Amino acid sequence: MSEKITITFPDGNKKEVDKGINGLELASQISKSLAKESIAIKINNDIKDISLPINSDASVAILKRDSEEALELIRHDCAHVMAEAVQELYPGTQVTIGPAIENGFYYDFARDEPFTVSDLPKIEKKMHDIIQRNKNFIREVWSKEESIKHFKDKGENYKVELINDLPDNEEISIYKQGDWLDLCRGPHMVSTKQIGKAFKLMKVAGAYWRGDSSNAMLTRIYGTAWATEKDLEQHLLQIEEAEKRDHRKLGREMNLFHFQEEAPGAVFWHPKGWTLFQSLINYMRNRQDKAGYVETNTPDMMDKSLWETSGHWDKFSDMMFRTEAKDDKIYAIKPMNCPGAVEIFKQGLKSYRDLPFLLSEFGKVHRYEPSGALHGLMRVRAFTQDDAHIFCTEDQITQESKTVCDLILSIYKDFGFDNVRIKFSDRPEKRVGEDSIWDKAEAALMQAMEATGLEYTLNPGEGAFYGPKLEFVLRDAIGRDWQCGTLQVDLNLPGRLGANYIGEDGNKKIPVMLHRALFGSLERFTGILIEHYAGHLPFWLSPLQAVVATITSDTDEYAYEVQKALVSEGIRTEIDTRNEKIGYKIREHSNSKVPAIIAVGKKEAQDKTVSVRRIGSSETKTFKLEDIVNSLSKEAKSPIEKK
Repeated sequence: MSEKITITFPDGNKKEVDKGINGLELASQISKSLAKESIAIKINNDIKDISLPINSDASVAILKRDSEEALELIRHDCAHVMAEAVQELYPGTQVTIGPAIENGFYYDFARDEPFTVSDLPKIEKKMHDIIQRNKNFIREVWSKEESIKHFKDKGENYKVELINDLPDNEEISIYKQGDWLDLCRGPHMVSTKQIGKAFKLMKVAGAYWRGDSSNAMLTRIYGTAWATEKDLEQHLLQIEEAEKRDHRKLGREMNLFHFQEEAPGAVFWHPKGWTLFQSLINYMRNRQDKAGYVETNTPDMMDKSLWETSGHWDKFSDMMFRTEAKDDKIYAIKPMNCPGAVEIFKQGLKSYRDLPFLLSEFGKVHRYEPSGALHGLMRVRAFTQDDAHIFCTEDQITQESKTVCDLILSIYKDFGFDNVRIKFSDRPEKRVGEDSIWDKAEAALMQAMEATGLEYTLNPGEGAFYGPKLEFVLRDAIGRDWQCGTLQVDLNLPGRLGANYIGEDGNKKIPVMLHRALFGSLERFTGILIEHYAGHLPFWLSPLQAVVATITSDTDEYAYEVQKALVSEGIRTEIDTRNEKIGYKIREHSNSKVPAIIAVGKKEAQDKTVSVRRIGSSETKTFKLEDIVNSLSKEAKSPIEKK
């Protein structure tokens, strides 16, 4: 009599089955239609091949192609098909590494003549041919010796290197699709035809083998893949719209900032860009003042010993800029603000009555990002964080976390982001502190999250190295997600740096430290805002809110009168008295995304009126000077000033 195991389905129903049953057999016992539609199986939350035997009691979900989890499988399978297509079309090309990624997949290839975008249509056509062959994905387990011999005989030196680096006792899985095969952990769907037609090869790029600039340069081919052709079309339209909204392009048009080779990853803010940047700081400073924070500032460069004690040196020294002084001491430019905040907290005796103790800082930090990863304001080496550190007791974690959540959602709403998702990220593999402390920190943050009543998803293994965190993800106007704010519970760093307070019982206690950023990086948030609004920033945020443009030169005096009236009400205004036609001036300032273009001619000067054209409109309206000043003055107030 065969041994039995118990399967628990997502709806809670249980089923007793023979030990060793695979996913397809299990699906067949439920219904023939389910078996036909099944592509993979989830065992205890891990996605596996549907042919994999189930040998013990388990929670099991059978996945169909229209399930959310199937998308990563579609993309992974698509990567394998692309690799097969490349090797069919270009014999002698070596296949290296090719994962599924957000929105798609890529594969790195080694070839004497690098691929170009002109090769992509040919490769894409061959992929469609391979998919139509409808070959099954078949998993085999090979010995290390057998694997090395196979790939060495084929001249696949990169695969041989990967296999040699594996532990001797590690199982080596090979996936075949017809006659083609690759080294792969899996999982995969049942057959190539399940990939469908909704994919497109997008671009080529250079990539160093294993991301190391001392290694050979490979060619990376990127593709995108989706469950349906409609989804693919929407994604391609989103890309097209994103190109129009590229903050680097708009930043040039609006004269906000630039980058140059002498300072890679650092922003040169132009006057208008700096005005926008300072508007964000002023807004946040007002919100934090009202919430009870006190602002601080900590040194940009501190001794290596502090970073060693905090744990940053061990975990992040490769990302830290450093310098050696004449006294032979090694200093690091701060990559994070938190140790400095602890040092401020330590000054003077603190008691439980002083908690929670809320310290904020607009701290400039520097982190070494590879040059290939730099991307305008979105990925820089020098950036400003709207950091805050809340020192509190364990009993205060729930309330303080809830307060931060309420504050951050309110702030995002002021900037036009109503669609915000929250992710709960627990302990990463690389971390400091005992597991018992992590257990306590994760439980405290989870309890706080439950108390807010807000929805969230789990993001396993993505916490900070010193504590679990919440990540706040904004969805912009064209459907892209941006991770911005964070809230982290830290029971490690204060103790490592010797922070304490006097408890109600008269004994010294180590405070809990909540790390909190709302915009996150101000540079990055600026880029997100520019793209979200396609440069048409809300009036209160626009660095230049109005331009007074003359129609004829004999109205210059009145134009200056209009400018003075607007500036006196705090409206950021410039004047344009150039000897150019008014149509030219309007087009130029519209391209610069100025919200209000105010034209004045002889009639306006005589009547004490102005003609106003708002950006995005072809209509010009006439107002009395006093009325437009009052109207724009109200519009120029920030959301916090209106409350």
